Amino acid sequence: MPNCADDELARAAVAALTGQLTLAPKPGLPDPRDLAARVTGRDHRGLLWSARALAPGLTAMAAAARRTGEPTPRLRAELGAIGRCAEHSVGLAGGGHRGALWTLGLLVAAAALDPRARGADVAATAKRIAAHPDRAAPRRPSRGATISAKYGAAGARGEARAGFPHVRRALDALATARGAGADEPAARLDALLTVMSTLQDTELLHTAGPSGLRRVQAGARGVLEAGGTATPAGRAALAGLDADLHARAWSPRGSAGLLAGALFVDSLPIAARTRAT
Repeated sequence: MPNCADDELARAAVAALTGQLTLAPKPGLPDPRDLAARVTGRDHRGLLWSARALAPGLTAMAAAARRTGEPTPRLRAELGAIGRCAEHSVGLAGGGHRGALWTLGLLVAAAALDPRARGADVAATAKRIAAHPDRAAPRRPSRGATISAKYGAAGARGEARAGFPHVRRALDALATARGAGADEPAARLDALLTVMSTLQDTELLHTAGPSGLRRVQAGARGVLEAGGTATPAGRAALAGLDADLHARAWSPRGSAGLLAGALFVDSLPIAARTRAT
């Protein structure tokens, strides 16, 4: 049965996802200024509601990891089964967070396995879980898997099996921006742009192709090279990138899900408190 520590990890993960959703402006992604959610076709409040619908599944994943105690094939299979049920629940609540569920589910399970782990250590444990195949997974490949195979991109599974390198990059970007005096929204936007600058986002590959992906990566680098979102030049570059992506209906949703994962890992001194004491 889940306990209070499992609930706390799930709440921290949902808070990370909703914290990502409330950032503005997020280039090509819905935010509080955009209640019609131009790119996704979903109301922004609906995205917040469906994010909260992840909580029971994430709690169950934490409980499964705590009960199993090791990153075994058995745990991987149980997480897959819980994840598919959670996808159904989130679909009933409006959907929109499949990629984030994969990232957060593995990281929540990793945090439950080792409540004292932080940062790269959490990602390394998640890597050990993801290394096992989910033999009960549907045989029909997902769109992301198909796009990954077509373009040779790592995709969500490759990111996890590599130990979430872009989650680690986002954590480094958060620390750098905070150390330079940026406020929290600017630090989080800089972390998002850091992910966007190098991630082979399968959503962008699907909608924009390789040339469009390179355009988005270059735009994200341009904001960072202008000084980041805490500076006037960086904010101006961000506004231009946001307008360009919305005009083209390009949405870097893979990057957004990885930012949510980074924000969750960043919160772990609080989220794991009851387990660590």
